[in-house]
Amino acid sequence: MKIGVETEYWVVDETGALCDGRELVTAHECVEPEFVAAMIEVKTPPVASEFELRHTLQSTLRTVLAAADAEGLRLVPLGTPLADSSSPVVSERGRLLERIYGVGLKPAMQCAGTHVHFDAGNVARQVNLLTALDPALALVSSSPYYAGEGLMSASRPHAYRSLCGEEFVRFRDLWEYMTDVAAWNERLAASYEAFRVLALDRGVTEREFEAHFRPEDVIMAPIRVRRDFPTVEWRAPDTALPSQIVKLTTDISRLVAQTAVKPVEIGDPGVGPRHIRVPAFEELTELTAAAIEHGLDSPAVWTYLERMSIDPREYRPIAAEIERRSSISVPEARRIRLEYADRLEDDVRTLLSGTEMQRSRNVSMEWPQATTDRLESW
Repeated sequence: MKIGVETEYWVVDETGALCDGRELVTAHECVEPEFVAAMIEVKTPPVASEFELRHTLQSTLRTVLAAADAEGLRLVPLGTPLADSSSPVVSERGRLLERIYGVGLKPAMQCAGTHVHFDAGNVARQVNLLTALDPALALVSSSPYYAGEGLMSASRPHAYRSLCGEEFVRFRDLWEYMTDVAAWNERLAASYEAFRVLALDRGVTEREFEAHFRPEDVIMAPIRVRRDFPTVEWRAPDTALPSQIVKLTTDISRLVAQTAVKPVEIGDPGVGPRHIRVPAFEELTELTAAAIEHGLDSPAVWTYLERMSIDPREYRPIAAEIERRSSISVPEARRIRLEYADRLEDDVRTLLSGTEMQRSRNVSMEWPQATTDRLESW
């Protein structure tokens, strides 16, 4: 199994104010523009080990950071800009989304996330496991503020999923477990048609809609099945420091790899030698709500992640480092952006240094074969 990572970063000037970062897209072939001017996306090619992921991410970010420095720009790894900020929509598809969503597009314009693509294997098992791992977003939550208000420990998923308008939540919130691929495709087709109706009602022409939206493109939910690659895409985490993203991706990949030989079943949550068991969806949504509101301070979330073979003690999310009050001022938000721009640059420099390089060089994204050989009944 190979994986690919896409992580979004805010672009700010030397004062910490959001600014147009589109000129940085030309710095490297693995950098793409986003639909707002102040955000870029850094991608990796498919990789098969932690060492490859560290190496490719470091190489690309070094190039982009050098280009940014030459222009007096900085990259910021925060899930939101903290304070209420605006950046113009700069893509044709983005302008169509503005017409469709109206004011409901604002949350998406103030949210930066990480997307991890896994080679599609047993798609139903992969989707269901990644759905059950939604509370793992607490491990790398990177902003306790949205539009200046201290809403949640993980304010980005709260805003992105919930504040877009009632008619759009169905396209952005967590979907229930998949029964099979056919049923998933049926739901995807129904959602596509529902989105088409909303678009046409808001003045988008049929030609415009067909040119910019395919069924998988209208779904901004935490899990997407991408047919073109083909991959299963996990979109739950915030953007964060590269080392944090690598750690999370490695841990999640080892679990996803196990779906090649283990069924994913609803039951008492845990990862055993023959099965992976996940909670009922209603219980899962409660865990996700706790992860968004309280992060790793939630005992229920902490215990659940441990039962799913993830050690929360190995994570220090940025959101837990930022003092959380009822609100944050624009000058304070800019100061914190610059602080984490510095942290990002330091993190990139050490992404492949010393013990980390030795530890990761031979760590595959696969589930160790020795574990497969010790399968017992569970």
